[in-house]
Amino acid sequence: MASVTATRSNERPHRRPAHQPGRRLSPLTVRVLAVNVLALALLVGGLLYLGRYQDRLIDAEMEALQTQARIFATALGEGAVQRAEAPPAGEDPAEAPAEIYELSPELARQMVRRLVEATETRTRLFTPDGRLVSDSRVLTGSAGTIQIVELPPPDESGALTRAAVALYNWLTDTIPGRDAFPLYREQPDARAAQYPDAERALAGEESSTVWRTDRPGERPGLMLTVAIPVQRYKQVLGAVMLSRGGAEIDEAIRSVRFDILRVFAIALAVTVLLSVYLAGTIARPIRRLARAADRVRSGHGRQVEIPDFTARGDEIGDLSGTLRDMTAALWARMDAIERFAADVAHEIKNPLTSLRSAVETVSRVNDPDRRERLMAIIADDVQRLDRLISDISNASRLDAELSRARLEPVDIGAMLAMLADIHAATVEGAPDHPRLAVAIPAGADLTVPGLEGRLTQVFQNLIANAVSFSPPAGTVHVVARRDGDTVVVTVADSGPGIPEGKEEAIFERFYTERPAGEKFGTHSGLGLSISKQIVEAHAGSIAAANRRDESGEAAGAVFTVRLPVAA
Repeated sequence: MASVTATRSNERPHRRPAHQPGRRLSPLTVRVLAVNVLALALLVGGLLYLGRYQDRLIDAEMEALQTQARIFATALGEGAVQRAEAPPAGEDPAEAPAEIYELSPELARQMVRRLVEATETRTRLFTPDGRLVSDSRVLTGSAGTIQIVELPPPDESGALTRAAVALYNWLTDTIPGRDAFPLYREQPDARAAQYPDAERALAGEESSTVWRTDRPGERPGLMLTVAIPVQRYKQVLGAVMLSRGGAEIDEAIRSVRFDILRVFAIALAVTVLLSVYLAGTIARPIRRLARAADRVRSGHGRQVEIPDFTARGDEIGDLSGTLRDMTAALWARMDAIERFAADVAHEIKNPLTSLRSAVETVSRVNDPDRRERLMAIIADDVQRLDRLISDISNASRLDAELSRARLEPVDIGAMLAMLADIHAATVEGAPDHPRLAVAIPAGADLTVPGLEGRLTQVFQNLIANAVSFSPPAGTVHVVARRDGDTVVVTVADSGPGIPEGKEEAIFERFYTERPAGEKFGTHSGLGLSISKQIVEAHAGSIAAANRRDESGEAAGAVFTVRLPVAA
């Protein structure tokens, strides 16, 4: 029971897949929407600032107001003056000009009232001592004065429009641009000293200022003021100050901003639709691939198929193709494992059966010679089992070793020369043993990336196989050469050759086709299979064929190994 508990504790917990059937929007769709909408919102936010456009509108409005103020000042200087009866206070009569003029308060009020009838401009007229003579917003009569206050138009819009305007006002109020203007304050007892423009105009200079207004109960706005001196023959008779609110400027900016917002609304709708479409073309296939992969992981059959999106020709198509190939390779590996297990069971069962029969028989045999032969059979079967289990163990570890090891440069020419020297030292003094002849082109670069120990095992297997099939005193020819980006090595013997149609079968596990007269059980049948596995792990290939003589008969077998010079 303890062992079961330990095994379960080592299992990795199953992570719940990120895709959930009930979710309407995938996280990828939300991210795509957020990035696209944020970029569009930043662009529109920059357009809504309209700082330079507002400056141009203010300049144009100010220029028109200055022109109007000059016309008013000229008209007042010509038509609302009268001769002064005495020089101004503090001025020496001897130094006073011959003709002295002053503004006529009554004429000035009438003219100001007539001049502003067709405009919405507030006009105020100040005397040289700073007194307010006329104000177009104040009507003076026998009953007193009447203050004219401009009221905003009645709001007849619907609730939705008012909400939109309120939202717009809140957004535009957060946009900087008016805090740099001075605050305009209306004084109850107006005098020229309270208005810097009027003071400068009384000094003979033209002056204009842009103000910001902040009246209780009203939205912050703009106020433009212009003051022009009223002159007669270079004599300053007063100052006329014109002021106008920035409602027209605000309306023009609002109109442009609403146009931008309309375009933004259309662009936003298009962006959202395209983002949802784009995210869908990415998220939906990935979700289908994830679900299919999850079904493959948790399923018990092969009826689950990975969707094929390779026709898309993009990264998702590549991912689909890779997953399909990986799944096919997984099933192929599982099939190979099943076949390997069945082959191992079959190969081990044969010597075990022979061993069991010999053990059961030896106890009932009294003849020493027969007993000795049975003990020899038992020893051979044990040796065969030991060799078979060792080869199976090596073959089972081969995949893991090849996947973990790091490839290094291997000189195939030097390796073959070393194997030739070892073979020559081994067969020295045995004239009937087959010889090994290695041919390597001088100066040829036969270096390939690989595992030197495993590649040495391949060529040892091929040379040992060729030697075992060669006749006494025969020769095994090994030739290495460079063919473009490939190193080609051939191992040829002078034996009976490969049975017709078995050129591919000899690389299968546990396939055995040994020379006549060789002792049974001395080979496990895994040598060529392991050699092919090693070569293919190095991205190479191995093939077998028969050598033919002039009559077309088999004159031996030749194995060809091709290894790429670059991994």
